[in-house]
Amino acid sequence: MRIFIYNGTLITPTRSLTGYSLIIEDGKISALVPDGEAEPQPLDRIIDAAGMYVTAGLIDMHIHGCAGADTMDASPETLPAMSSFLAAHGVTAFLPTTISSPAKALTSAMAAYRAARQSCQGARPLGLHLEGPYLNPLYTGAQPVSWLRKPDPVEYEAWLASGDVRVITLAPELDGALELIRVAAQFGIRTAAGHSDATYERALQAFDNGLSIAVHTFNGMAPLHHRRPGLVGAALSDDRIYTELIADGVHLHPAVLRLAVKAKGVERTLLMTDAMRATGLPDGEYDLGGQNIQVKGGVALTSTGNLAGSTLTLDAAVRNAMQFCELSFAEVVRMATLTPAQALGIEAQKGQLLPGADADVVLWDGNFSVQRTLVGGQTVFVRK
Repeated sequence: MRIFIYNGTLITPTRSLTGYSLIIEDGKISALVPDGEAEPQPLDRIIDAAGMYVTAGLIDMHIHGCAGADTMDASPETLPAMSSFLAAHGVTAFLPTTISSPAKALTSAMAAYRAARQSCQGARPLGLHLEGPYLNPLYTGAQPVSWLRKPDPVEYEAWLASGDVRVITLAPELDGALELIRVAAQFGIRTAAGHSDATYERALQAFDNGLSIAVHTFNGMAPLHHRRPGLVGAALSDDRIYTELIADGVHLHPAVLRLAVKAKGVERTLLMTDAMRATGLPDGEYDLGGQNIQVKGGVALTSTGNLAGSTLTLDAAVRNAMQFCELSFAEVVRMATLTPAQALGIEAQKGQLLPGADADVVLWDGNFSVQRTLVGGQTVFVRK
């Protein structure tokens, strides 16, 4: 069935189009056409987007959980629950993210992902993001310190070969980290730096070996110093690197977020959530990696007072970044659509309204609230 979306403002990576219609066929975007050059056909499904913005679907590259579910639960219900919740917030693709754990628990999470990924009816999982266990105990954040360890080829080579992993976050200063970065690249897996005390020089070594992402930049890493720039300085100053930012106003002061976007540009900035299972639920006590987490005022903290992920949604991150950075909707939404798609190497299929791309589409109202989400041309959420 053909889908004809008209009357809205189409947001592409280069321009905002009014007086255009978006045509979807067989789960793909087939055309963006000026009004008058194409008319709805009798059997078309017609969507009137009057007063709305039409964008590509959001991509969350770093999310541990939401709606009571967590990737490490390793249950059949986990991914579908996350998938449905995310669709209501404009997310059409995501990377379920693990936490440092025993090898058996990580293997179970991978097996659960493999079994459930096809049953998701909302946002589509694109592969796992392994955050750890190869991290520096000096910057644990909410990572369970007892399960941190150095890269072990016997352990990680099986993970790389599984086909389930899309991104691995590690501390590049650890013994064996550079070799893991090189091996992961051979499998087409992206590597990211995080929970790290890497020097500027070590960070550049990692970049030279293929590492391409800085995870929740500024958080979980040595702070920027004017004579010791470290990982933060390396990531912000190197054009090869994509930088994740958590735009919740808690993890980063708005001025720091604005500074980072000015340094990297929207082309190299990734909005993500680092959300945990309490996202979408009331304040209270929750679990993360076997740890008790207290959520108060929407802020998740460990018993020692460390931030434990967020309760942020990606559509809220878009709205926040517009306010904090004084950027347009079109500029900010790129950081949650095309830029993450490029970071993952899937920009021909996702992240932009482009003929031939997957028909992952979001309709936003004038207040930048998600009204409708389509995944592969199928409507998976409509605000009532």
